[in-house]
Amino acid sequence: PKMNPQFFSLLALLAVPLQTSAFTTIPSTAYSSICPLHASSGQDETANDNSNTDSGVISIDVSDLGLVMSDLEKQIPKQDFSFESSGYQSTSRIPDVNDNGCNWVENAEDLDVTLIIPGLIRQPAEALSVLFSTTTVSITAFGLTVWSCILMGMADIDDCSFLTEEGEDGVPIIQLNVRKRDVEERWGGFILQIGEDSIL
Repeated sequence: PKMNPQFFSLLALLAVPLQTSAFTTIPSTAYSSICPLHASSGQDETANDNSNTDSGVISIDVSDLGLVMSDLEKQIPKQDFSFESSGYQSTSRIPDVNDNGCNWVENAEDLDVTLIIPGLIRQPAEALSVLFSTTTVSITAFGLTVWSCILMGMADIDDCSFLTEEGEDGVPIIQLNVRKRDVEERWGGFILQIGEDSIL
């Protein structure tokens, strides 16, 4: 007897394993293989730029400035650099005491210093004097050294000066101009250390 064609179709359907789905999905690897095709040269350049940034190298186009290599090789004169800094320091030998008695202003060539030392109270300004050395400054009262300090740098003692005047509350004011021996050297302050012979 002739078999019904629908019977063979039913047998073929039953021969398919039960775990096989009627729908198929494209494996993810198919997408990953396509990704490189979307990469452009612009993206590659961006990646290179990011790597340069991460390495700390930054390229700057200065062609519009009209500079040539000989311009970059020229030495810049020292006098083209100028700076001024200022600050306060304590004049006391006691570490925990900060009287801010030293006000200094540093320029490229010298320092202007104003000293108001509380220990000099009631000392007449005309009885005070200042002795300069290459590395120290000493203050005397009636010829006796009462305060001294080691300098932050080397001084040109042939070009240093001082002025004393009466101040408020009986504390005299001592103004110093200290010329640097090495011009352009940055001191960053006036007092390196209070002298051991200071009695204040």
